[in-house]
Amino acid sequence: MDMEARAHSEHPEALRLWLRMLTCTQLVEKQVRSLLRERFDTTLPRFDLMAQLERAPAGLKMNELSRRMMVTGGNVTGITDQLVAEGLVERIDVEGDRRAYRVRLTPKGRKQFNDMAREHESWIVQAFSGLSDKDISSLHRLLGKVKDHTIARQEAAL
Repeated sequence: MDMEARAHSEHPEALRLWLRMLTCTQLVEKQVRSLLRERFDTTLPRFDLMAQLERAPAGLKMNELSRRMMVTGGNVTGITDQLVAEGLVERIDVEGDRRAYRVRLTPKGRKQFNDMAREHESWIVQAFSGLSDKDISSLHRLLGKVKDHTIARQEAAL
């Protein structure tokens, strides 16, 4: 039973919407995880780490990668070690800090990520193919309002 199925008509509509959003996210993520494994023999965390590095061509320090991915340093280190062993990323010393290093995609890693990213994009587009362009635009706008409201409330609480 998914989370949405646990909600009943007597629950507030906002709660039922939240559960629907979570259910949809989980369904799409499950499909993406499966396709990444099938097509590229990789995992979503590896894809996510490579996506962060693709956005930072000069590379990122491990603590920055960890912060951006919202996971522990140990998780990032394990994934990085695997990717280094496969020649997809490399570690580069940080000038002036002998304890730190940056991680960046190798040319092989950049090519592999670009191949995965193209297919990933098509999978996400397919996941939303039941909606019209207008529906997608409206949903994006409405979720933006939820995001802005939530951020404003968090900032007000500080």
